[in-house]
Amino acid sequence: MTTTRTPEEVFAHHGQTLGAEDLEGIISDYADDAILIVQAKVYRGKDGARQVFTQLLSDVPQAQWELETAFADDVLYLGWKAAGGGRKVDNGVDTFIFADGMIRVQTVVYTVQPV
Repeated sequence: MTTTRTPEEVFAHHGQTLGAEDLEGIISDYADDAILIVQAKVYRGKDGARQVFTQLLSDVPQAQWELETAFADDVLYLGWKAAGGGRKVDNGVDTFIFADGMIRVQTVVYTVQPV
């Protein structure tokens, strides 16, 4: 019997791999047909997620993260801050929609500033 990860389990793995800057680990949490809307631009699938996280990891490398989460069934609201590489984000906001143990949809908005 196959068990599907809960949204909380998926996000816990996502957070671990993001903190470790493990790009392939991050990407493994996304559905093959995932949709990411980042800064009003649409990205699709694992390749799109790879583009998004390559950019984020270069925006705030070796970041220290502060997260505030609110789960409602298969939806997660995430407020976040990050600082690393001489830059910071104080206003990160994401929304995740999970399906079948994967991230199916994610929206992201953030502003990078010098520390």
